[in-house]
Amino acid sequence: MTSSIVRLLRLAAFVICLIVIASFVTFAVQQTKTASGHQQEQVVGSASTQGGSQGSTGHKGAVHKALDEASGQLTSPFAGVMSGSSSEWATRIVELLLALVVYGFGLGYIARALRVRV
Repeated sequence: MTSSIVRLLRLAAFVICLIVIASFVTFAVQQTKTASGHQQEQVVGSASTQGGSQGSTGHKGAVHKALDEASGQLTSPFAGVMSGSSSEWATRIVELLLALVVYGFGLGYIARALRVRV
């Protein structure tokens, strides 16, 4: 019984960390693409045409939306840590690190502790 709980805890830690990391990576890729497109528009001088780069940032695929929602739920306990920050990058990085520590290390530690007691 305890070994199945240990496996479940390890699996949960892995899946949670994977979701949070994947959400951060999609955020970083999207931000990089948006910044690149914006810089290219400024170089060409057409930043005001077609509303800037709004078209690319407003569209999210179903997988991206699901990742963001799941990650938002998982990192919601840490939302108050960076509430005063205006940088979305800083907020996302801190939430990612806290989630990895709490869920990855924390659940892994609990699983190891349970395994030792058996």
